[in-house]
Parts: sequence; C-alpha cells; structure tokens
Amino acid sequence: MDTNRVKQILSSSADIEVKYNGTSVWIDKLNDDGRTATVHLRGPLEERTIVEINELIEE
Repeated sequence: MDTNRVKQILSSSADIEVKYNGTSVWIDKLNDDGRTATVHLRGPLEERTIVEINELIEE
C-alpha cells in the first residue's frame, strides 16, 4: 500500500478491510516518517503496533 491510499482510508467513512500479515487491522494513523503506520487488530484487543505501510494489503 502507498501513502496516498493510507490517507484515503483514514479519511473515509467506509469500512475498508486492511490486512497485515494475513490479519485484519484498523489503521490508526500515518506516522510522520510517511513510511510507517500505527495499526491495531480488529476486535476487542487494542494493542497498537507500528508497521511498514508497504506491508499493508487492502482486501
């Protein structure tokens, strides 16, 4: 995924499924470096992780 698509997903009201390593995640924010994003797993766990945006896949 690229920076522009991450920004589009963050500004969208639609429920867009994004996966990281085969697991559905919510994108919380695009980090200042423009290469990473803070995400958390869909579901009850709120544990946040910083990942490379090129490892995110839109389903």
